[in-house]
Amino acid sequence: MAKGQYHTRYQQGIVRRFYLHRGSILITRLQETVSDLAIAEGKKADTLWKRAEDTLRKVEAEPPLPASRIETICGNRDVAALAKFVGELEARG
Repeated sequence: MAKGQYHTRYQQGIVRRFYLHRGSILITRLQETVSDLAIAEGKKADTLWKRAEDTLRKVEAEPPLPASRIETICGNRDVAALAKFVGELEARG
């Protein structure tokens, strides 16, 4: 921990549970992003695609997610492929 930083026992539990459930939190964030992408246009869509790519890179899955597939889906901006990929991730976890 950083010098001078103190967390109560309750706060430590919150942080521990966050990291314990981080995978499901990221999957939920991806599902929400897919829903938003379905109706987004213009700059908002650009922002959402960037968020989806960043979130996909943060997901820790076994086996690891192939970077080429992430780049292909986000590069083509294919919402249906992203939704299918997120479904596969949810089925894994």
